[in-house]
Amino acid sequence: MIGKAPRWIVIFVGIIACIWVIPIAGIVVTSLRPPEGVSLGWWHFERFDLTFNAWHRVWEKYPLSQSMWVTMKTAGIATALTMLLTPAAAYAFHFLNFPFRRILLIIIINAFVLPQQVVIIPLFTLWRDLGLIDNILSVLIPYVGMSFAWSIFLVKNFFEDFPRELVEAAKIDGCGPIATFRHVVLPNSLSPIFAVGILQFLWTWNALLLPMLFLRNDVPLPVLLARISGSYEINWDLRSVAAIITTIVPLLVFLVFQRQFAAGSQTRTGAKE
Repeated sequence: MIGKAPRWIVIFVGIIACIWVIPIAGIVVTSLRPPEGVSLGWWHFERFDLTFNAWHRVWEKYPLSQSMWVTMKTAGIATALTMLLTPAAAYAFHFLNFPFRRILLIIIINAFVLPQQVVIIPLFTLWRDLGLIDNILSVLIPYVGMSFAWSIFLVKNFFEDFPRELVEAAKIDGCGPIATFRHVVLPNSLSPIFAVGILQFLWTWNALLLPMLFLRNDVPLPVLLARISGSYEINWDLRSVAAIITTIVPLLVFLVFQRQFAAGSQTRTGAKE
């Protein structure tokens, strides 16, 4: 039976949570104060005036709705493709035998140590030659391709404890590799797939470097947030509003799917007690 947590742990976690919330509260307060009040620091309340001018200025001056749509489209497509392709690749590497399987897996996993900055110039040259600059494919392909290193590793680790008896029973019943994957492995691997989807969505939603380089007109929210900072004025109030809008969707996604995310590293489907 699991006992009750000690009181000092509850107090310690509560203090850490309060410290963690302080910057969030500062961003919210900054978005509701006039520029002259923000310049003093959001924690100064000598002249505490509340206004929604910053919210109106951001929506009127910058294409937030268009950037929101671009961000949702790129993050949604990249997440869906990763959730579809990753379990199939992990199943092939773990359960199937084919030439150079281990070498290919080592090459893919070693992409962990490859920073994005290394592939920027070759990708830019390739996209320019193919005419894909300012095209959504110029960011979708790297999003999906560069996610294979960690996503295949995560799902394959889950398959390490997957009962092979189920796979062997499917083969005895006449199922081929595709049927075994579709009817046996995939339905029992939803937890790591959801975990991959959440991590991929959060990464692509907050991505800044690739869309800043490859997209020109239709830019996602992180790029627009970087542009809101003026050359001669910091615009803390406008940046705070854009930061709040940018973080709302990832926060809601994590809150809704946090149970599946936690289960992705804990569930051992099919294991016997």
